[in-house]
Amino acid sequence: MRRTTSGRLKIMRLLLPLPPDRRLLRLTMLLCGLVLYGLSSGLILQAGLGVDPWDVLHQGLARTFGGQVGTWAILASVGVLVLWLPLRARFGVGTLANAVLVGVCINLTVWLVPAPQRLAWQGAMLVAAVALNAFATGLYIGAGFGPGPRDGLTTAVAARGHSIRLVRTVVEVTVLAAGWLLGGSVGVGTVLYAVAIGPLTHLTIPLFALGKVRPRSRRPDRPRT
Repeated sequence: MRRTTSGRLKIMRLLLPLPPDRRLLRLTMLLCGLVLYGLSSGLILQAGLGVDPWDVLHQGLARTFGGQVGTWAILASVGVLVLWLPLRARFGVGTLANAVLVGVCINLTVWLVPAPQRLAWQGAMLVAAVALNAFATGLYIGAGFGPGPRDGLTTAVAARGHSIRLVRTVVEVTVLAAGWLLGGSVGVGTVLYAVAIGPLTHLTIPLFALGKVRPRSRRPDRPRT
């Protein structure tokens, strides 16, 4: 019970408003973060060594039904936002921008950046792209304009009393399995992303987090037993 209450308090702290005088800085962080996130996702695709769970699904859909991976990423984002409705989760400007801009940047990156032919270059591109992905995540989350569609779904379900780790694991294993069955690429890149992205974003999110506006009249409630 204490862990559940503590998890809810952490989620609420992340949703506290940011100072309005930093809107221009926040908007710049949001746009740069989303562009770099799409760029990094496209580079992971071009490395050809396996992609993260959600892009396994997007790639599988593209290979099965046609179209571009980024386009399917946009459509999947819209589908995830529909799942927000029964959870009564609130989305922000960043949520909508994430749903569209990341997919567009994935398509542009795949179109502009050629796939490396040598394994060494593939590995270098993969490692650099995963690091860039974590950097981009810190930027757009630090902007405070709302979570992305997929992260928002996880936190919305977790806010109802479930473990964030459990919810995220179930969701990502499900989309990974579905994407693999549809023909998406699962490989060393998938494993590297799963292992590295958590520790890396643990470093980058605090790095770019702006100061929160905390309530003056109330103190945080103590966890109930």
